[in-house]
Amino acid sequence: MDDKAILARIHELVDEEHSLRAQVQSGALSPDDERSRLTEAEVELDRLWDLLRRRRAARANGTDPDAVEERPASEVEGYIQ
Repeated sequence: MDDKAILARIHELVDEEHSLRAQVQSGALSPDDERSRLTEAEVELDRLWDLLRRRRAARANGTDPDAVEERPASEVEGYIQ
């Protein structure tokens, strides 16, 4: 996946988050369902942002960004802020 595709997916997930919140406000989706789906979207967003940052770092260091692979959720979600 190239940077453009990663950014496109990030934008899709952000739009999905907004849609989920709107659905809860309108009563079309339960808060529990929203929470579950938001959690999934947030994990995927974290993984994509991590991948994009690492690809950019590889490019800045003169290495192949296509050699950078997406990390598992367990690793990305375990980062200390």
